[in-house]
Amino acid sequence: MERAALVRSRYLCRRSLLFPTTTTTRSSLPLPVPLLRRHSTTITRTRTRTAGSSSSSSRLLLSSSPRFYSRNRFRKHFSSLSCQALSSPSPVDFPPVKDEVANQLGFEKVSEEFIPECKSKAVLFRHIKTGAEVMSVSNDDENKVFGIVFRTPPKDSTGIPHILEHSVLCGSRKYPLKEPFVELLKGSLHTFLNAFTYPDRTCYPVASTNTKDFYNLVDVYLDAVFFPKCVEDIQTFQQEGWHFELNDPSEEITYKGVVFNEMKGVYSQPDNILGRAAQQALFPDTTYGVDSGGDPQVIPKLTFEEFKEFHRKYYHPSNSRIWFYGDDDPNERLRILSEYLDMFDASSARNESKVEAQKLFSKPVRVVETYPAGDGGDLKKHMVCLNWLLSDKPLDLETELTLGFLNHLLLGTPASPLRKILLESGLGDAIVGGGLEDELLQPQFSIGMKGVSEDDIHKVEALITSTLKKLAEEGFDTDAIEASMNTIEFSLRENNTGSFPRGLSLMLRSIGKWIYDMNPLEPLKYEGPLQDLKSRIAKEGSKSVFSPLIEKLILDNPHQVTVEMQPDPQKAAADEATERQILQKVKASMTTEDLAELTRATHELRLKQETPDPPEALKTVPSLSLQDIPKEPIHVPTEVGDINGVKVLQHDLFTNDVLYTEIVFDMSSLKQELLPLVPLFCQSLLEMGTKDLTFVQLNQLIGRKTGGISVYPFTSSVRGKEDPCSHMIVRGKAMAGRAEDLYHLVNSILQDVQFTDQQRFKQFVSQSRARMENRLRGSGHGIAAARMDAKLNAAGLMAEKMGGLSYLEFLQTLEKRVDQDWADISSSLEEIRKSVFSQQGCLVNITADAKNLKNTENVVSRFVDMLPTSSPIATITPWNVRLPLTNEAIVVPTQVNYVGKATNIYDTGYKLNGSAYVISKYISNTWLWDRVRVSGGAYGGFCDFDTHSGVFSFLSYRDPNLLKTLDVYDGTGDFLRELEIDDDTLTKAIIGTIGDVDSYQLPDAKGYSSLLRHLLGITEEERQRRREEILSTSVKDFRNFIDAMEAVKDKGIVVAVASPEDVDAANKERSNFFQVKKAL
Repeated sequence: MERAALVRSRYLCRRSLLFPTTTTTRSSLPLPVPLLRRHSTTITRTRTRTAGSSSSSSRLLLSSSPRFYSRNRFRKHFSSLSCQALSSPSPVDFPPVKDEVANQLGFEKVSEEFIPECKSKAVLFRHIKTGAEVMSVSNDDENKVFGIVFRTPPKDSTGIPHILEHSVLCGSRKYPLKEPFVELLKGSLHTFLNAFTYPDRTCYPVASTNTKDFYNLVDVYLDAVFFPKCVEDIQTFQQEGWHFELNDPSEEITYKGVVFNEMKGVYSQPDNILGRAAQQALFPDTTYGVDSGGDPQVIPKLTFEEFKEFHRKYYHPSNSRIWFYGDDDPNERLRILSEYLDMFDASSARNESKVEAQKLFSKPVRVVETYPAGDGGDLKKHMVCLNWLLSDKPLDLETELTLGFLNHLLLGTPASPLRKILLESGLGDAIVGGGLEDELLQPQFSIGMKGVSEDDIHKVEALITSTLKKLAEEGFDTDAIEASMNTIEFSLRENNTGSFPRGLSLMLRSIGKWIYDMNPLEPLKYEGPLQDLKSRIAKEGSKSVFSPLIEKLILDNPHQVTVEMQPDPQKAAADEATERQILQKVKASMTTEDLAELTRATHELRLKQETPDPPEALKTVPSLSLQDIPKEPIHVPTEVGDINGVKVLQHDLFTNDVLYTEIVFDMSSLKQELLPLVPLFCQSLLEMGTKDLTFVQLNQLIGRKTGGISVYPFTSSVRGKEDPCSHMIVRGKAMAGRAEDLYHLVNSILQDVQFTDQQRFKQFVSQSRARMENRLRGSGHGIAAARMDAKLNAAGLMAEKMGGLSYLEFLQTLEKRVDQDWADISSSLEEIRKSVFSQQGCLVNITADAKNLKNTENVVSRFVDMLPTSSPIATITPWNVRLPLTNEAIVVPTQVNYVGKATNIYDTGYKLNGSAYVISKYISNTWLWDRVRVSGGAYGGFCDFDTHSGVFSFLSYRDPNLLKTLDVYDGTGDFLRELEIDDDTLTKAIIGTIGDVDSYQLPDAKGYSSLLRHLLGITEEERQRRREEILSTSVKDFRNFIDAMEAVKDKGIVVAVASPEDVDAANKERSNFFQVKKAL
């Protein structure tokens, strides 16, 4: 569900006792921009119904406006540079599909090839009867992936592909219940379960390491896309898309619908509005000139007949591309598919869905739009972005690779010249646009700034152009080229996709060509083009390779769109007023009988939404049994040792000759007033430079010698202890042969970086403030969760001061202080270093194979010896403070709300039992899903139990309601009291929870999770005990949890990030319920 990845970002600092974490959820390892195909690494215009875990680094430097909406909102960044299967040091022989077997099943073999880059045999089949294409990729990766993709180009912005993507998973021919998707969330071992709507295609991927479970998922998805109930059931269309809602004829009519409210949230965020305006202006004559996700002002124009026709036209095997990947039997794949595909005849859908190219402009275009802003402070926050359509046709692979490399050179690191010059100009707060986007038919390049004053807009445009001209004339220096090449090659060969399945990353890359009728295997083969590019650079020089691209595709390209965004404090209220006027006219046009009928239909829809599926329908969804579940937790080999007095954890795992390390420092002695400076301190370490190296040289050295270094704080409560766990973690990776370089660079960062560059630090503050403001609008649930934690425990307060509303307020003040009090700030940064970095309380964590672990010991010994033995200013800082226990409304200009309620259930007498994991997941996937999302119209509603602190919290996401959602939270105890749960339902709930506990991890993530368990005192014995408690969860445990839910109802504190209108209405309905805090 939506909560999976959101909560996962919080798990990293709080819930790692049982649940493995993703690779680098809170770190900032510099990742290269994907070269061969960039597919929306950040989801700003994306819808997600998360069941797959989030993936790696939380700061991919060049994330741009996303290009797809996904069934689960909280997906994180993932690298598209997948290839080599880490689990296998050598190729494997795969059982072939004989031609006669393929023919018997209705398929013909089109091509067959071994792909060395991903150690896979790839066979392309075509279904003879329908023309459906099937890519069958075989290797020894246990994390099996299936996906079916349809080309779905919309003609308007009613959001029809997006609404259909939501709706087809709401029941089908074989699985006639309300939402089979949710049943899979509850009771499967999936490692990924989602759906994505791009501007021109819709993808339905699943993944699992369990073969039986995998084929169950595949069958549910195939039945869903080909035989959905939604095309016969207008109520599903109303629920997921839009409908008029009227609870009583005397009340006002409102719009409701999951996609409708999701897109209202999307259209509340300035970066999203900018991205939409740029895409539509670049592609005015094609399908990309409309919004496949839906414009809230246009969505209500969509009719049910148009909805049905879109499915009939495009959701056909003839218009599909189907992907299988992993270690399962390739013969079985075709057998499963033939059962579905043979039921269809060929159609003309493949020709009718072709995406037409945009003809290039003869002269540039300028677009001016407004975005909803707060009063006063936002009025100088203009945005400007320059966008180019680079070609009138798809690029060849070598040009695409070269462009990706150029993109990394321009923008990929803080030292990249275009990025550096823009940020150092002081003309704006942060970069927007994100550089190269090549996931659509034609590639584009976008770059600009936000936080710009109106007078400086043209200065930003001129600076971008002049910088690109200078780079075209002078080229890039040799160290920058070497650093980019190493970074890109390292990422390609490491193939670290975090918890995002490798096979899905490959699928998305392949589909980027395949969907346009090009070779699906070409994007998977990077070695040839990469070597050709290296040879060209060596032979001709980098200037000859890159300067012509800058000149031809950007500087001399007339297909340029400049988008200027102006802040409008009245826009949010004006949009709401326009919507009210439309609805008032609708009501005025209705007769008394019409109003009575609409009221009846509203109640009928809600009754359907809130009525559980009958047991016989639930039994149709395939599931595993408890006998399929391992009785013991996944074991990570861990050897605890000591090097020169510093504790060292070693994890002997196959990592393809990559060494992963974390150096952990104790932060408990840090003064409380210095805590908000810690994130900026971490950034300064990597972006300030030493007395011998400028920050550019240091950054390039990291790129040339390593796979990346990051520094970040880690905080968590520790169950049974008053004091929080607080550390600073330095995380790095390199080829094992470069271990000495890695630790030498880490030492240089920790001890030699100088905090003297006042202007750079001021840039960091401005960037961080802009990032936090964007987070407040787009991820208000995270802000609300952090605020509630800060009221309930010390670790929560620490985290909130480094990443919540308190941090934003600190940044707003600090921005003014930098010019007036730099000496004091610089001194404080130095004090943080002296307080934290020493051998005292230090721990080193290393993940590699046994040989490389042994070879690294001397390197680690020398590194440890270079650290100060103790802190000269070490003092024990008591952390017993909290924010006041008051209900707060954080007011921002938005059309949707984020509503939270929480309390510490340990303080009310609850004793931890593993069944709590099962129960909280069940509450999210039933009660909250049905009441907050399905009938309430929010994009998401879920709960989270932090078992370290005892804080149980409810949260909603892009929610049209406020007090109504709180009423749902308060009804959870009654829900459990009245719950009747049979053995099958309970078994599914247990299995789904084990799926979370055993979430798939790559070797670096296994080593990191083991480190976190060590820091939090989680023993293998406790892990086993909690697992046994999960597996033995009973109905009685659900009953025993009622008191905890009543405690949240009676004693919980509320924090909402909401619109001023909704907060005013709430305070009128419940007198002074909220203390109001204006944030923007």
